[in-house]
Amino acid sequence: MKIYVTKYALTQGIYEVEAEDETGGIFVAFSGSNRSYTTYYHKGEYELTHAAAVTKANEMREKKIASLKKQIKKLEEMTFV
Repeated sequence: MKIYVTKYALTQGIYEVEAEDETGGIFVAFSGSNRSYTTYYHKGEYELTHAAAVTKANEMREKKIASLKKQIKKLEEMTFV
């Protein structure tokens, strides 16, 4: 089955991988032709549809922007004596 990984959406973008469902909503994605590389994705790190992945990535972006604005405000208010 295909899943859309959002774990690295803010740095690498959303990417689609072939994965197998493991117990408890953990998906295993294999890379390479001989499946020599395994990656586990836990709940919150992937979405099942592209539309859901885009929505999640936009939420992540908005949270990051809010966090950076808060950090900028703190730095602007900082004074040195």
